[in-house]
Amino acid sequence: MKPDKIKIEDLEVFANHGVFPEENVLGQKFVVSAVMYTDTRRAGLTDELTASIHYGEASAFITEYLKSHTFKLLEKVAEGLAEEMLVRIAGLQKVQIEIKKPWAPVGLPLKTVSVEIEREWHTAYIALGSNMGDSRSILEAAVQALDEIKNTKVEKVSTFITTPPYGVTDQPDFLNGCLKLSTLLYPEELLKELNRIEKEAGRERIIHWGPRTLDLDIIFYDDLVAETDTLCIPHVEMHKRAFVLEPLHEIAPYKRHPVYGKTVREMLEDLRK
Repeated sequence: MKPDKIKIEDLEVFANHGVFPEENVLGQKFVVSAVMYTDTRRAGLTDELTASIHYGEASAFITEYLKSHTFKLLEKVAEGLAEEMLVRIAGLQKVQIEIKKPWAPVGLPLKTVSVEIEREWHTAYIALGSNMGDSRSILEAAVQALDEIKNTKVEKVSTFITTPPYGVTDQPDFLNGCLKLSTLLYPEELLKELNRIEKEAGRERIIHWGPRTLDLDIIFYDDLVAETDTLCIPHVEMHKRAFVLEPLHEIAPYKRHPVYGKTVREMLEDLRK
């Protein structure tokens, strides 16, 4: 189901943002509109203010954020505000922000300039694997490291299972698992963080499908279907790998593959035939 919306329109804030030094010193008027996506069902049934997002408090939050920071670009103001709202306001799933600058110093007759962005919490599923060193401690440390990434929260973690090696079979068994996380990071940003955690765990990319201290792969990212030079989402081989599907089934049996249309349970059943 689509989330409900709470709207704040044309909130006027006097703040100090702009490229020119005088804008940072003298300040000017900004006009902010926000669409907050949340679930208002419980508030609608109970008539309790605490069951929804308080638009008065949200308006005060926006005002305080713009007044307490100074940035050159509207893009930075909008990005920072959206991030802080998603992190700080309970129940906020997605937010659309538009920031207008009526007094933009461009030397031409215009009504206003503005920046509008949309940001939201994303759900990603990450596969973890290790077959070098103390694999259990390495995977547990990786889970903690993922949870410590800024604006990222680990929601569920599967049990770790021992599985035979895949591809290059002349190597020790692996310890594998999967986890679910919520993040504000985009896929490439998340991948960069995964690579950092792998490197900090001593990962060296020498032999394809060879032994490794830590392997972290993005399996799903929302229902995104995308391919770049550095990643493929959903993971291109995940439906062929029991060591991915078995722990993933534990935490998300009904997650549906956006390309093949099958749930994790159905893909695992197909693999076991």
